[in-house]
Amino acid sequence: MTRPAAELHQMAQAHLWGHFTPIGPQSDEITVIERGEGCYVWDSAGRRYLDGLAGLFTVQVGHGRHELAAAAAAQADTLAYFPIWTYAHPPAVELATRLAALAPGDLNRVFFTTGGSDAVESAWKLARQYHRAMGQPGRYKVIARDIAYHGTTMGALALTGLPGYREPFEPLVPGAFHVATTNRYRCDLCAHADACTLSRADDIERRILQEGPDSVAAVFLEPVQNAGGCFTPAPGYFARVREICDRYGVLLVSDEVICAFGRLGTWFGAERLGYQPDMITMAKGLTSGYAPLGGVLVSDRIAEPFLEPGTTFLHGITFGGHPVSCAVALANLDLFEREGLIGHVREHEDAFRAALGTLEDLPWVGEIRGMGYLYGIELVKDRETKASFDDDDGERLLRHELTPRLFEQGLICRADDRGDPVIQLSPPLVAGPEQFDEIVAAIRTALVESVRAL
Repeated sequence: MTRPAAELHQMAQAHLWGHFTPIGPQSDEITVIERGEGCYVWDSAGRRYLDGLAGLFTVQVGHGRHELAAAAAAQADTLAYFPIWTYAHPPAVELATRLAALAPGDLNRVFFTTGGSDAVESAWKLARQYHRAMGQPGRYKVIARDIAYHGTTMGALALTGLPGYREPFEPLVPGAFHVATTNRYRCDLCAHADACTLSRADDIERRILQEGPDSVAAVFLEPVQNAGGCFTPAPGYFARVREICDRYGVLLVSDEVICAFGRLGTWFGAERLGYQPDMITMAKGLTSGYAPLGGVLVSDRIAEPFLEPGTTFLHGITFGGHPVSCAVALANLDLFEREGLIGHVREHEDAFRAALGTLEDLPWVGEIRGMGYLYGIELVKDRETKASFDDDDGERLLRHELTPRLFEQGLICRADDRGDPVIQLSPPLVAGPEQFDEIVAAIRTALVESVRAL
């Protein structure tokens, strides 16, 4: 039974508590998305939108892929659920084996979770127990970057470098510390130099020394930092970080909940940027969002102490490695390979960047940054001075002007103020030049109208 749009709106306002969503009177403006096909979704009133955010950096293979729905149905009909607590089932075994073959280096073990936050949480717990097993129980601290988003569970939230997200839940899990981002556009150390000095990498070493090397368990970094607007690392950044971590016996965790599975044009972001992590956290694109699944890829070195008799990683999740989700992930990887989606991104990423570059004639476009199919457009009040919008103007621009106008233009993306104002884009990996042109046209119209309205 398909309910009328007005009835769905009323029910949502009365009963649905959306994530990161106000539930006050303004919730009657909620858009109910009913179906999707390829790069597009339709709401309950029948209006079409270009999904320029791939749901939430997630729907890599596009919407409406019947192959993934069929894989879920077939697995549910065979074995709908069984835990991987002391047991195994074929989809989890096959998926773990396949991921180990795709992962860089010796990342040969997979600990499955249900999503990104619990993958990050699991990696922190694993790092702590690993060091304890190695006779260094004092290593419990972790380091992440300012503004970075690593999740919302209490451990992952402690790693998240967004004060506004953290403050309502403090005190958080102790031991998480933050260092500078790789935002060269606003770096006060080398923005005007010929090349990056890698001081932002050295900031990690300074923090390790400040906290005491024997107390630091791991460093958590995204290949391209999403929150703040797709901060890319300078050449040599991750090589320096790897060197620092090795020097002090600290684990390097690559948080690829967003950056893995083709988003940057490779299976894993670490591969694109040429570094070898000790762990990779993943979720989102692993199933293209067709079923909830996340996990941690773990190196042989980190797994080694857990091979000792009587040693167990004392952590588990009821739905981690769910058989239906694993079956969907396997079918998703089949689609990647059959349709050459990794190559598709690399083939078209320059065209995507070039299309976005046509917006640089607008005086409010400060910088366009990113790689693959993950880009941020930083908005400024004055391009010559890089002056940003103040809090009031930024709130009005993003929330009250730009977001509704983008929606009116039929584009779903993110106008974000976690840091300086940015527009974030992450289309499905099946997108091509036609979608790039639509994205640029919608942003141009919405941005011009929004700034004029200020």
